Amino acid sequence: MVITEFGDNMHHMDSSKDVEPVTSLKRDAAALIERARERSSPIVITQNGRPTAVLQDVESFERQRRALLLLKLLAQGERDHEAGRTTAHSAVNDRIVAKIRALRDER
Repeated sequence: MVITEFGDNMHHMDSSKDVEPVTSLKRDAAALIERARERSSPIVITQNGRPTAVLQDVESFERQRRALLLLKLLAQGERDHEAGRTTAHSAVNDRIVAKIRALRDER
């Protein structure tokens, strides 16, 4: 088990325990879902001995989606920085202050 910087308990995938044939899913889906939820670890579903799907609990799935989104945003930020599409902190601060003042003046 690994505890991430966010305090999440993450289990390393054990390929011998986290791979199941589709017949197991058909026969006992509830138990596989519970196992995925308890371990916070995906289960690879195979058909004809080949991996074809992944069963994952919703919490882990959502964490994974948020992490992927964060990575995409970081990559976009790096591309923007490399292309010179940046704004100085002081300029952003000036814009925010001006908008706040404008809103106050509307009252």
